[in-house]
Amino acid sequence: MAEVPSTYSESWFRIAQQRVSLRPHIRVHRQRFRGERWYVLQDPFNNQFFRVRPAAYDFLARLRPDRTVDSVWHESFEADPENAPGQEEVLHLLAQLYGANLLHSALAPDSARLFDRYTKRKQKERQAFFRSIMFARIPLIDPDNFLKRSLAIGRAAFSWFGLAVWLLVVGLALKIVIDNFSDLKEQTQGVLSPDNLFWLYAGLVIIKTVHEFGHAFACRRFGGEVHTMGIMFLLFTPIPYMDATASWSFRSRWQRALVGSAGMIVEIFVAGLAAFVWVNTAPGTIHSLAYNMMFVASVSTVLFNINPLLRFDGYYILSDLLDIPNLHQRSTGLLKHLIEYYCFGYKKSVNPARSNKEAFWLTVFAICSTIYKVIIFTTILFFLADRFLILGIIMAIVCAVAWVCVPIYKLIVYLASSPKLQRTRLRAVSCVAGFLLVLLIILDVIPFPNHFRSPGVLQASTYSVVVPETSGIVEEVLSADGSRVSAGDPLLRLVNTELALQIRSAEAQLEQTQAMQRRALREATADLKPLESRAEATRKLLHRLEESREALVLRAAHDGTWVAPGIKDSVGSWLERGTPVGQVIDESEFYFSAIVSQNEASRLFSKEILGSDVKLFGQAGELLAVESRKVIPVEKERLPSAAIGWAGGGDVAVDMSEQSGTRTAEPFFEVRANIGEAGESQLLHGRGGRIRFDLPAEPLLRQWMRKLRQLLQNRYGI
Repeated sequence: MAEVPSTYSESWFRIAQQRVSLRPHIRVHRQRFRGERWYVLQDPFNNQFFRVRPAAYDFLARLRPDRTVDSVWHESFEADPENAPGQEEVLHLLAQLYGANLLHSALAPDSARLFDRYTKRKQKERQAFFRSIMFARIPLIDPDNFLKRSLAIGRAAFSWFGLAVWLLVVGLALKIVIDNFSDLKEQTQGVLSPDNLFWLYAGLVIIKTVHEFGHAFACRRFGGEVHTMGIMFLLFTPIPYMDATASWSFRSRWQRALVGSAGMIVEIFVAGLAAFVWVNTAPGTIHSLAYNMMFVASVSTVLFNINPLLRFDGYYILSDLLDIPNLHQRSTGLLKHLIEYYCFGYKKSVNPARSNKEAFWLTVFAICSTIYKVIIFTTILFFLADRFLILGIIMAIVCAVAWVCVPIYKLIVYLASSPKLQRTRLRAVSCVAGFLLVLLIILDVIPFPNHFRSPGVLQASTYSVVVPETSGIVEEVLSADGSRVSAGDPLLRLVNTELALQIRSAEAQLEQTQAMQRRALREATADLKPLESRAEATRKLLHRLEESREALVLRAAHDGTWVAPGIKDSVGSWLERGTPVGQVIDESEFYFSAIVSQNEASRLFSKEILGSDVKLFGQAGELLAVESRKVIPVEKERLPSAAIGWAGGGDVAVDMSEQSGTRTAEPFFEVRANIGEAGESQLLHGRGGRIRFDLPAEPLLRQWMRKLRQLLQNRYGI
């Protein structure tokens, strides 16, 4: 629950004799949030909104230029001593309203101060612009008059009739997508190709334009005004944006949520229409544009708009549905309050949460949004650096200044000069210093477990691939799949009628040559030598043909298990020479062939491996002990199994232009780990898995820095 501010304040004398009042142009809206009544103050000139509780609004409504703040406060306190704002709350409230130019002061220099406050606010807006430079906004036009003239469109779109049309179109479009999913998937592979980039951006502009007009029409539909529309540079890509903050004045949270989701609603509707165009057009300009509109609508909705952790549509929808306005600002304020109150000892800190439930949601949102924001911005920076290295470096520097240097500077200024810490400054400084010291010790002093993992495949120490040395038709399966065989046992019999004819032909040639030799002995001895050479050549040919005939019976090269799935179905089919038929696997001894990158391999050569174990896919709960390891000190480019590479669903990058799927994109080192007792684990030749190498413990900061250096070196050669 929020702490109740103290009734009296030591700083009250600063404003007690001031004469202030709300400016006459301020509009007041009464709303209910989480079952409580609130008043929302709206400045129509700059579209700013401020929420105050009823007792605070009662105090503000009593303010007049001819009355002092002190007299109004006493009057308000006497009228409702239980709910009237305390002096500390009044100080905070008036300071906020004064800084936003919502208060009129009877002092002569107030006009100059108003201009100064306006200038400072613009400076803060410019600073925010550079802090969010990857999402910078530039206002261009005021579309309100156009929206007024076109209000009939908004009324029709956001009505029960509009809902029925939307459901019909989106439902039919979804059926089109399901029926043509294979074609969509195939076309998606070339979405980032150079030939498609223009159409991708064109689809982005069209979709985002109707998206923003969806917000605008929905806001105007329920009585809000839309005075700002312009361009936002999303990763330096110009796309439209509009300001629908007027919806904050709506009493119904469902209307506010509808305005927040209107962009996605219209976007999906237009994507549905694009699906009709896509499926009914041949490849060409219209076909490509329609597809890209569908792609942009789906990707942007999932990654950005519907995600509440970024300050896009999903954020405002969640804020309205939870009845927690200013979700981001108040969640940040709650974390600040917790630090000030419990760590720094500032007991007058005001909790922005009004209930434990609200405090829970604010805390969860603050933590999740911070983590997600770091992840998404880091991804964006790498995305930029992959394409424009210099631009990525510049943006990384800007982000480091905005997210690290500026907060540190503000923290130092806060600790050194904040009036809040006048009595507890030493405690606050000690708390921050202690936290940094503990953090430094944890990250850079205390050693943590150090290991890395590599993909690989389990292989029998002795195995052979059975392939026919002679082409033929499968006549008979002599050993069933899965049977135990010994060296020399027959596995499969082939038949080759052409080979049989060649053998009979060679035998006939040999008989003919031998007959000619006998006649030459009687009649022409000079012909004996050529005939002997011919006979010898025929004997060699016949010997080779007989060997080929013997090879039609495929035999086991060693003892083991005959593994040939589906071999029974091959009877009667033709097998080309060299076609793999099955394997004979000796299951008495196995080793794990691990694929280690060059960066990780350097650690194998330079540091002692304390231990290692293997986890096989499908048996993640079982650890296989490693008896010994052997690092093959030669770079390789061929994987022991295609299952480890991308082509087989593995993690190792391979050359996709090579059909076997075993040629890696980068050289690697092989580590062979001999497996000990398997226990309850089932060892199967060719099963993939991962091996973990345990190294000497090392502080986390050093581990992270090494991984960062490896990442930068691999991706950018830095």
